[in-house]
Amino acid sequence: MSFFLAGARFQLERALGLCRRGFASLRTRGAAATWQRVSAQLGLFAPASAETLRIADTSPFAPFALPASEAPEVSIVIPVHGHADETIACLRAIATHPPRASFEVIVVDDASPDDTLALLSQVDGVQLHALSANQGFIGACNAGAALAHGRFLLFLNNDTVPQPGWLDALRATFDAQADVGIVGAQLVYPDGRLQEAGAMLARDGRGESRGRFADPTQPAFAWCADVDYVSGAALMLERGLFEHLGGFDTRYAPAYYEDTDLAFRVREAGLRVLVQPAARVVHLEGVSAGTDPAQGMKAAQARNLPVFEARWRDALASRPIDPVAAGQLPRPGTPQVLIVDNLTPSPDRDSASLRLVNLMRMLRDAGAHVVFLPADRRHGGDATRALQALGVEAWYDPHVGGVARWMRTHGGRFQRVLLCRHYIAREFLPLVRAHAPQARVVFDSIDLHYVREQRGAEIANDASLLRAAARTRSLELDVVARADETLVVSAAEAEMLSRDAPEARVTVLSNLHEVAGAGTAFAQRRDLVFVGGFRHPPNVDGMRWFLGDVFPRIRAALPDVRFHCIGGYVPDAIAAFSTAPGVHVHGHVPDIGPYMDGCRIAVAPLRFGAGVKGKVNLSMAHGQPVVATPCAAEGMYLRDGEDVLLAEDADAFAEAVIALYRDEALWSRLSGNGLANVQAHFSLDAARDTVRRVFFDGARSAING
Repeated sequence: MSFFLAGARFQLERALGLCRRGFASLRTRGAAATWQRVSAQLGLFAPASAETLRIADTSPFAPFALPASEAPEVSIVIPVHGHADETIACLRAIATHPPRASFEVIVVDDASPDDTLALLSQVDGVQLHALSANQGFIGACNAGAALAHGRFLLFLNNDTVPQPGWLDALRATFDAQADVGIVGAQLVYPDGRLQEAGAMLARDGRGESRGRFADPTQPAFAWCADVDYVSGAALMLERGLFEHLGGFDTRYAPAYYEDTDLAFRVREAGLRVLVQPAARVVHLEGVSAGTDPAQGMKAAQARNLPVFEARWRDALASRPIDPVAAGQLPRPGTPQVLIVDNLTPSPDRDSASLRLVNLMRMLRDAGAHVVFLPADRRHGGDATRALQALGVEAWYDPHVGGVARWMRTHGGRFQRVLLCRHYIAREFLPLVRAHAPQARVVFDSIDLHYVREQRGAEIANDASLLRAAARTRSLELDVVARADETLVVSAAEAEMLSRDAPEARVTVLSNLHEVAGAGTAFAQRRDLVFVGGFRHPPNVDGMRWFLGDVFPRIRAALPDVRFHCIGGYVPDAIAAFSTAPGVHVHGHVPDIGPYMDGCRIAVAPLRFGAGVKGKVNLSMAHGQPVVATPCAAEGMYLRDGEDVLLAEDADAFAEAVIALYRDEALWSRLSGNGLANVQAHFSLDAARDTVRRVFFDGARSAING
């Protein structure tokens, strides 16, 4: 009965919360922006989670070319023995959607009995190596690897159709994940069903594909996971590692268990074996080796099983009895953290998203398994796929179904549950307490909403907004009281809660940034920039004030200076300034790097708000000095004239920008000190001890206990 009541309470709180937020948004954002938010909440314009597969191009052969590189980063090794049509289709797929990374293609003809050699000799950009006698898969792969020049080897079956982006996704995994040895692709059947997302082994050495015949977008199999091995049909590793390990072991010749054995040797060397579902490859299973285990190359699978089991008996002793069930979960003993936020984070759009994604990365690097559930249950398109590529188990409809049912099914997995934003935490707390009673609940305030709303109401001198802020205060402090721990982003907010909620356990976990470095020098930079999404009312107010009252003063003194306004969901009130001299309203920009490295000064003209301002951190992390209001610099350990220039009224703000724009010595001092500030207070390194205590202390003992 308590489970039923928790679900009913969730639905009630959800409905009431959406109504409250809708009315509040109408007052502060207007009808158009509110409709955008409502449609996002309800998933009215949710993108499809599945992608259309590119099937094999079986048109009659005509000569074509691949864009080969003389200095490849990746060497694609394709062993072939007959089946020329499949090989041509594979090469056509690579040529049609070539990777961004430089590559070479080495095709090793393993004494084909058909016209494979003659056809492939007409494909430009392919290094064709013919073996005089058939050596099998292992011999052909080792021969191709010996001819490779790339840093990475990518072994690819000829009966595959690589999908766009496959190679770059494999390559990116080596940079995004720690201690990577091997990365394999997600293999799918031509009809779209999942063939395997890596594989797990039983104690007797028999392999079981993860997710065979499932939907490839099923969240349990769509995240970058540690697995026992990945198929040699699409497998990448560093060439130096392959050579150090002696290549594929010839004791398994001609084929089968050589990829499994390689994975075990890589893991023995202290490195990880991952499957990357962002790299998708259609595999025509059985074309190369057949499907009858009693004859042909496939018969080697049964012969090699005891060879493999004898070699790796000690390692196999820890494997589960049922590898199929085990393949849907992280390895036993792994702490699991559930994170719930309103929407799937988009780190290129707002600082809260960047902080959350970087927190997920830190948790992953520290050994936790992270599960993300968006309250709107939408597939977030590229944002969701980016989380999955990072190794986060991201959920979405139709796979979630009802949230209460999902929590009832999965709640027992988690040692920590992080609930972001007070209105989401308020809705989910009863479900978490009912279905994950073992979990410690951490409330992430993002910023104290009631403080921001109260300040905005005071700026607007609006009594109704003051009443709404008081209501938010009551709701937010109630969540603080019911959570086991509350995260705030600044010591200033921690001090506020020490007065408003003295019994609460409060921890500062501020913005999380990678320090990009000093970047371009003063003389090569020009212009001004602001970065901030316009769903956030303080950004709208700040830009209206800056563009209306401040920038005309700056432009009068610096007539050639331009101002770049960057941020999504631009309201009409801001777009109207795009006709003003020197003003460029860009809207959302996917890559803001050129503006961080090219603009001389960033401005943060916020007149109200709360928390720590990611826009200030972001600029400083790129060595870009900032002119800010005191509100925008609150809680950031910044010294006026040393780390930042502070100004509150229009004249003072404009004078500060003009002086800094002209003074290289002042600019250099602020640039260097700003970088040091981010490293000391807002970098991933600065937060590691806090993350470890909040999310790991006691978690592993809870698993084992």
